[in-house]
Amino acid sequence: MIELRHLRYFIAVAEELNFRRAAERIHIDQTPLSRTVRDLEERLGVVLFVRTPRRLQLTPAGIKLLNHARGLFIRLERTKRVVRETDARHREPLRIGVDDSTAQPKLAECLTRWQAVSPSIPLELTEMGATELLAGLRSEEVDVGFSLGLPGDEAIAQEPAWVSPVVALLPLVHELAAREVISLSELFSFPAIACNAAYHPGLCQQMEAIFRQHSLAPMIAGEARTLTGYLTRVAAGQGVGVADADHMRALRRTDVVVVPLAEPVHFTTYVLHKRRRNGRPESLQRFLTHATDFH
Repeated sequence: MIELRHLRYFIAVAEELNFRRAAERIHIDQTPLSRTVRDLEERLGVVLFVRTPRRLQLTPAGIKLLNHARGLFIRLERTKRVVRETDARHREPLRIGVDDSTAQPKLAECLTRWQAVSPSIPLELTEMGATELLAGLRSEEVDVGFSLGLPGDEAIAQEPAWVSPVVALLPLVHELAAREVISLSELFSFPAIACNAAYHPGLCQQMEAIFRQHSLAPMIAGEARTLTGYLTRVAAGQGVGVADADHMRALRRTDVVVVPLAEPVHFTTYVLHKRRRNGRPESLQRFLTHATDFH
């Protein structure tokens, strides 16, 4: 049986027309190289080279074999590439649940960079509410989640991914709308719009922490379940509000005035995953490292 080794050695000799240079090229001794070429000739029952003291020359059979052998290795490499690409397409994707109120460009940038460094590991995105995301992580229907936070659960790890400054939101005609910067105490001296804790538990927890830190007790004028509803209430003049700067840059609402806060407060976006007794799959661990190192 002719092996790929026979053809690989033959091509080296046929292209160099010198056994010494061919041996150096493929990093073997000249003796086993010569022996392999003779073995190939015997198996084919033909003479591939005309050997003289001064030169080595291909016979017509050798020229024909060289052309076919080169084509064989080209087809082999194409076959290997197709098989690898097919394997990559059929690999299990990382299933990512995204809080359905998340519209941060940083999330898209994080996922884009991941696909650039790990193109063989596909991502499958699903938008979810907080309750659905928590259930999906527990049941392992999703591998990773992104959210401003979920209710505490010992089975679910929540690691900071990135932060975004908190900004003030005001209706166009508000008396503070022309200010270049506003303090939290000034902002929340006016009635405020709150988010619904059942729909956005993490965001509400982060807001409550800011209120406690700055000894604030705002009067709540209304409550919203969605970010769109929250901004609409502010735009309609029902109350003031806050949001993270990244969301507001993404949404670009012209009916809401965005003003920086005097205090350096921020909202944190978390990457979430289920704690596993037997360790995490290598692809999942790599993604978690990527997400928590991303800035």
